[in-house]
Parts: sequence; structure tokens; C-alpha cells
Amino acid sequence: MKLIIALFSALFLLTACSNEEVVNIYSSRHYDTDISLYDNFTEETGIQINLIEGSSDELIERIRNEGINSPADVIITVDAGRLWRAKEAEVLQPHGSDYLEDVIPDQMQEIDNYWVGLSERVRGIVYNTENVSSDDLAGYLELSNEEWEGRVCVRSSNNIYNQSLVASLIESYGEEATEEWATGLVQNFAREPQGGDTDQIRAVAAGLCDVAIVNHYYLARLMQSDTDEDIEVASRVAMYFPSIEYGGTHVNISGAGIAANSPNRENAVRFLEYLATEDAQMLYAIGNNEFPVLDGMELPEELQQFGDYDSDAVNVTAYGTNNPIAIRLMDRVGWR
Repeated sequence: MKLIIALFSALFLLTACSNEEVVNIYSSRHYDTDISLYDNFTEETGIQINLIEGSSDELIERIRNEGINSPADVIITVDAGRLWRAKEAEVLQPHGSDYLEDVIPDQMQEIDNYWVGLSERVRGIVYNTENVSSDDLAGYLELSNEEWEGRVCVRSSNNIYNQSLVASLIESYGEEATEEWATGLVQNFAREPQGGDTDQIRAVAAGLCDVAIVNHYYLARLMQSDTDEDIEVASRVAMYFPSIEYGGTHVNISGAGIAANSPNRENAVRFLEYLATEDAQMLYAIGNNEFPVLDGMELPEELQQFGDYDSDAVNVTAYGTNNPIAIRLMDRVGWR
């Protein structure tokens, strides 16, 4: 991290002393495909990219500390809840782009245009195909029923993906009903929450639990792994997306916004608009096994095999506004 910061600082000083067009990106995404994305943008526009990487919270705090002298132009992060935190920390500004408003679905945009979703991360239900049929599954709410006692795995309540799921359910069903659901879900845990989404998939494949709530791309990575063990794990499970009949599927995002004190605002807007083109979506979203936000794009076989999903239609902004309520609720029901 220190090396990346030092490199960025050196690059920024060099470009600041020249007339070269630049855009300074703070990103919590760490994917090889993103580097290709940046190279393509520079080749297409001539605008050089200076990159600094870190966790979402680290980057938000860094920009706050830098204040009006911050060189940050664009903030890229994952989960709408984290983007909401960035807005609350006053490190973002509205993008003001008609193009972004037109091409990105309303559900995937912050209501005041402070940030936009650029890929869709679908949080579905992975199940053990020997013990469970897709006909046995319904929606997230039904996982709190007695039939699933001792059969559910999920990661901890500290995880932002779970917090956003609960925040979305609060938006759809209200706090009281969501707390009742969460109480039943905790009672159905097969074990104490532990590990990440991949660990939940492995637990389901091993029979430690029958179902788990995970983001789809973790399973996609196991399917595409070069490791026989991973391929075996993936072969023992399948992904289920709740239909509209059962409330729809929870869809989260990876997204970006323009930094509040962006010194290269025009370039920043141009970069965000570039990320919302089909060519860029092939790398930003599909290259990471995420679903694109643009409608009508042809999907590779790796994503087609998951099938279609019906979004619950909750605007992702609610994941942030309801986040404090969700955290308190999860704590009350003993979701550790």
C-alpha cells in the first residue's frame, strides 16, 4: 500500500507540473481486468490515469483528510452501502452527466446523482444439489422457516453485503417484519458466521449446511478455477435466484462517483461515461464475472449459466440510508 501511495504521489507531481491530461482514481477494486480498462481509456482519449488503491474506508478517510487539496478525481468502490458512506462523508459531488442518467437503470443510480452503479452483483442462494432441489427454495424470507433449522450458512453481520441485503429487506417489508425474519434466520444457522462468501460455498458443498446466501461471482470463480478442488466444490452446488413471486432477487453494485474537490472534473466525468459504454462494461463487469448495468449486452456462457434474475426493484440508495438501522437490527437478533 505504501509503495502504491508513493508511486501515485510521484506520478501526480510529475503530471501536475506538465500540461498532460490526467484523471486521478482512488479505487478499492483490485482486478487485473481493471488495469486493461484504464489502458484502453488512455489509448482512446489520451488522458493518463494515476491510480491509488486501498480499502473503501481507507480511501474515504484519506480523501477527507486531504480536504480541498485532495488530488482525487474519481472514487471507485464496491457495494452501494460504501458509496453511501462516501456521500455522507462529503467526499463526493453530483456527476451532472445526462448520458449516465440515460443509460444506467434508475434503480442503480443514487437519487441525487452523487454516484452510479457500474456492475451488478447478485446475492443469491447457493444450495447443495444432493440435499436440496430448486423446488424446495422460495425467497430470502422463507429461509427463516422451521424447515431450514440448522441448515443455513452465511458470513457475519460485519459484512457490508449482508448489511445491504438486510437494508433492502427493510425497504421492502419494514423494520419489524425484517427483524422477525432475521431472528428466525439466526435460529436456523448451521454454525456461527465465519469466513467469506467462498467459504460459505465450500461449507455447502461439504454438507456442513444445505444453503448459503452469497454473491454469484464467487461461485463463478470456483467454476472457472484451475484447481481440481475448486471444480469439485462447484460441481456439488447450484445457484438459485428468488423470483418476483417471492420478493425478487437482491442486486448490489460496484460503482463510482466524482470526488468533491476533483481538480480534473471534466476528465472525471468523461471517465465515468466511458465506464458506462459496452466496451468498458466487457472489462469492468463481465471481465470480473459481474453482470453489466447496460441493458441488452450479450453475456458470455459463464454468466448465461446462472440464468435470468428478477430484481427486487429496490433503489440501491436504500442500502445506505437503511444501513444504520440494519446494523442495529442484526445486533439485536444475535447475528454475529
